[in-house]
Amino acid sequence: MAFLENKIPPPLVGIIIAAGMWWLSLVTPVIVLSSIIKLSLVSVLFCIGIFFDLAGVISFRLAKTTVNPLKPNKASALVTSGIYQYTRNPMYVGFVAFLLAWASYLGSVWSLMFIGLYIIYIQRFQIIPEERALTALFKGEFIDYKNKVRAWL
Repeated sequence: MAFLENKIPPPLVGIIIAAGMWWLSLVTPVIVLSSIIKLSLVSVLFCIGIFFDLAGVISFRLAKTTVNPLKPNKASALVTSGIYQYTRNPMYVGFVAFLLAWASYLGSVWSLMFIGLYIIYIQRFQIIPEERALTALFKGEFIDYKNKVRAWL
């Protein structure tokens, strides 16, 4: 299955997963929450997603390196500051927060399975190949970073 490595942009994977979550919410029972609780939950999770995604992008821009997840071998700098002190993959954490917000909006507990699929797919076909490329580029520096900072949270 190596042919899927770094081939599908993670935002597109997220959209496909979100569509699956929506479909599942149509064919399974949903939890009905009061509007204020639902809106609050969705808003908080969405803001968390924005925070992680923007913090990741800003850190990359400040380091003047590529944000393109399909070309990790084009990285010109190893970013270990900012949000990258806490997670090696803040943008993927952000996408998970968006998917959690979507699941909350849909009111579908079953749709959480799709978030698990997103995490498994991203870990296998995006993060592992990215880290392989970063190890080749930055060798011991990346290995030290990887040993200090968690992949997710």
